[in-house]
Amino acid sequence: MFTPVLAQVEGEASARATEIQGLEEVIITARKQTESLQDVPVSAVVLSESEIDRRNLTSLERIAGSSPELFVARSSNGSGAVITMRGIGSQSTSIGIEQSTAVVVDGVYYGSGFFLNEALFDLDTIEILKGPQALFFGKNATAGVISVTTKSPSEEFELNTRVGYETTAEEVSAEVIVSGPISDTWSGRLALRASDMADGYFDNLAIATPITSFDVATGDLIEHVQQPHGGGMPGTSERTLRGTLLWEPTDRFFANIKATLSSREDDSNAWNMAPVACGNGTGFTQVNPEVPCREEFDVYVPNAPDGFAGALPGMKEDGSSFNDYEAWSLTAILEYALESATITSIFNYNSSQNRWGLGQNVHSPTSFIAATQDSQLDVFSNETRVAWDVSDSVDILVGAYYQNSKRDHDQAAAFAPIEDSSQPGDLRYTSYIKPSTVDGETLSLFGQVKWKIVPDLELAVGARYIHEDNEGFVVQSFVLPALQGLFPQDLPLSADQSFSETTPEVTLTYFLNDNVTLYGGYKSAYKSGGFSASALIVAATTIDDVLFDPETADGFMFGVKSTWLNNQLRVNAEMYRTEYKDLQVDFFNSDTFQFITTNAGKALVEGVEVNVDYAPAQVPGLILNGAVVYNDATYEDFIAPCYTGQSIAAGCNTTFGAGKGQDLSGSPTAVAPKWTSSIGGVYSFDIGSGLELTLGSTIRYSDDYLGSNFGSPLSRQDSYFNVDASVRLSKLDSSWELSLVARNLTNSFHFSSVLDLPNSGTGTGTDSAVPADVIGLVDAPRTFLLQLSNRF
Repeated sequence: MFTPVLAQVEGEASARATEIQGLEEVIITARKQTESLQDVPVSAVVLSESEIDRRNLTSLERIAGSSPELFVARSSNGSGAVITMRGIGSQSTSIGIEQSTAVVVDGVYYGSGFFLNEALFDLDTIEILKGPQALFFGKNATAGVISVTTKSPSEEFELNTRVGYETTAEEVSAEVIVSGPISDTWSGRLALRASDMADGYFDNLAIATPITSFDVATGDLIEHVQQPHGGGMPGTSERTLRGTLLWEPTDRFFANIKATLSSREDDSNAWNMAPVACGNGTGFTQVNPEVPCREEFDVYVPNAPDGFAGALPGMKEDGSSFNDYEAWSLTAILEYALESATITSIFNYNSSQNRWGLGQNVHSPTSFIAATQDSQLDVFSNETRVAWDVSDSVDILVGAYYQNSKRDHDQAAAFAPIEDSSQPGDLRYTSYIKPSTVDGETLSLFGQVKWKIVPDLELAVGARYIHEDNEGFVVQSFVLPALQGLFPQDLPLSADQSFSETTPEVTLTYFLNDNVTLYGGYKSAYKSGGFSASALIVAATTIDDVLFDPETADGFMFGVKSTWLNNQLRVNAEMYRTEYKDLQVDFFNSDTFQFITTNAGKALVEGVEVNVDYAPAQVPGLILNGAVVYNDATYEDFIAPCYTGQSIAAGCNTTFGAGKGQDLSGSPTAVAPKWTSSIGGVYSFDIGSGLELTLGSTIRYSDDYLGSNFGSPLSRQDSYFNVDASVRLSKLDSSWELSLVARNLTNSFHFSSVLDLPNSGTGTGTDSAVPADVIGLVDAPRTFLLQLSNRF
């Protein structure tokens, strides 16, 4: 019979916490089987259903706060996200680069960063696995894995509802979940979530701004007005529907089929992009001297100028900024149990489309960029594996993985102050149209042997072989004649690529006694090379600028997992050292509008992390937790492009390819704070009349770090504290609960990645250079969510 994997979270009291003394066992599936976290040689954070609900973890961005060294930033451009673990991540500006931290949902890998647009709810568990995880999770897990398991049908009838109101964005949300048996062999679950914002987290301060355009056909100057977008941002509307059918015809076989439909609409694709630092020393942006650079939850996103509105493919008729995401997926999990083996096969097909239209990050009286993007991704995959208990001392797992993907990525842009009235129709305002396609195919074989050499000593040896083929094509099919000297028309870039890699893994685990486990091992991982389909082709662009090699990781870790004081205290620690070769980085030169995707030679990540959980028997219902992480992530060998506006004195004193370069060897990678930590707890107690009160809080600290992959000092994020808290009043029979969830109580302003502001920064590689202004991808401000949940 199929039973969903359940996990009691570190630091989470159960509903009957007043009756439980000590810590609950944490169950994890990091090796494709259910095991105790204390027995598995991996550093991980596991969040249970109750912890997810208590902290309102309904997105990957909110999940990031659950592990001190995990950072997630949303971006509509390029890949759609920046996910950084232990100082390893990839910029969002290239759609061809997938993240180094893999996102897996119900056993299925989702490679697109636009997955951030999907709401996560009705979940069983979230597992955050740290360090290289290629053996069991395949390619693109060089830094770690975020593994999410959604809930499956229940054995008894359930009807759950939840309504909520968040005060900052004035967001109303509702969830309805129906689950239970359909027949003797069938059961089902239907989960629906909807939310709408009347306002947003950020104030849009853009104002009506005149701009003069030059008609290159007639020589006339034409006046336009950039209209303000207005209102708070993002003004999001979300809809998610998930249906699950579970078929259990025998005790040996089950089929778990999940179908999901998801959509998200934002009033802008630049709603979290705030100017945080200016390169000219005035405190105001170079594109608009009235727009300040400051740590405020303010953005300056205009609509397209009148006349330009609706002129580009995919642009709204009124020229307003927007971001629309739609996706659907179908997953079938089949499992058959033999006498001494279990066969599991997971089929998935998912399709997503992300479309956006952008005025620009900051309204300007002298220049304007109106752009649109339409990105369609279709993926089929299957993983089939066999877990075989050969004997009491030997277990074998072998498997195969196949994936076929196709991405169509279309861009168009209009650059004011240039237009051409000699062009037909809407092409008058169109600077370029750029279609691109990338097709990929992956075949992978993997396996592991676990051998209990003696009852207390386990050796695990495994490897994964990956072969990939990619075909990429990009061309500017139309360029305004006046711009063809800068952006060539009908000069396609294309490439066929093949990659093969074997990633071995060896771990040794010693069970010192029932309470202490020691482990050590070697792990390697691989991240696919590829083709940067979102690159803008300028006259100087070559095929090497849009191709990038695979990223690899090789590392060692040593850890201890222990429980003390009659299971009241849990202390886990790990020391790690991982070397990355050909770390994938993406660069946008805001001055020349040139995109370059490249590989950093070497990066080294080494550190120590300690996690502690304490449930004192003297105070039933109280569980405290804390984590401290020291992480040193630096480039060992990287001749890199100069950041835009970097002077010779600031280090732009060598060459990178045919352009200006700098030596970043010894410099930190992006979003790599040396110290991070968290401390928190939850306390549940009976207050009488059949009611229980639960109080919870988490304080997260991050040391300062650079948001730029290229060492720009203006991208520095100062150290900060983030405080979350919750209060929950519930019936002891769990029939209802009323909760208040507060996030970022101190209203701390911090960003998890940066971009250069287009049209800012000049003189790169000269003595008189002016650095580009920095746009931060800013995390949400203080929010308060009031929720009422009912279970029937």
